[in-house]
Amino acid sequence: MVAKSDSIVAALRAEIIDGTIAAGSRLKEEAIASRFGVSRVPIREALLQLESEGFVNTEKYKGATVSARSERDVVELMQVRRGLEVLAASLAAEVRGGDEAENLRAVVERGRRAGESGAVDRLPSLIMEFHEIVARASGNAELVRMLDGLLRRIAWGFELEIEDRIDTSWSDHAAIATAILGGSPVQAGYLMGEHILKDEQIYRRQANA
Repeated sequence: MVAKSDSIVAALRAEIIDGTIAAGSRLKEEAIASRFGVSRVPIREALLQLESEGFVNTEKYKGATVSARSERDVVELMQVRRGLEVLAASLAAEVRGGDEAENLRAVVERGRRAGESGAVDRLPSLIMEFHEIVARASGNAELVRMLDGLLRRIAWGFELEIEDRIDTSWSDHAAIATAILGGSPVQAGYLMGEHILKDEQIYRRQANA
């Protein structure tokens, strides 16, 4: 059974990411407890979890507020993400995708079809799914956990220009999947690194526009 604080974390995190709760907003325990119909204990637990993920800041006498996002924060997160995703792709290739091999093939095919049909609205979730599958295919549970948190925080600070990247994004994914399934760790890591670097470059252009 999912703990109350876990479901509250998920709800608040989603609202912070989509902007429903803006950066700098106060997160008052009493008001949130009333909203979810719980005591303040699970609210405190939820806010501590969100603070550990970087979504919330807690200051003495001021309480909890939604963190502000800076360009530097997002760039640094992307750099860390690149290193972890390169490792994940390399480890996944060592076992040719392991138990996730068929899932990897399937998500690449779904992404390709979505791109060809112009179903742009389906791509963000498929992109996230692809990277989650590669992480799981690494067989490293700690790596999966770290990437899960990073991807959420990056999604909060950066939206890809999906329409401009339909073709290149899914050709990248197909190439990475081929290297993983073919058992080529060095190639899989290199291709993943180049793929993530494109996102960093897009973000820098957006931030400086």
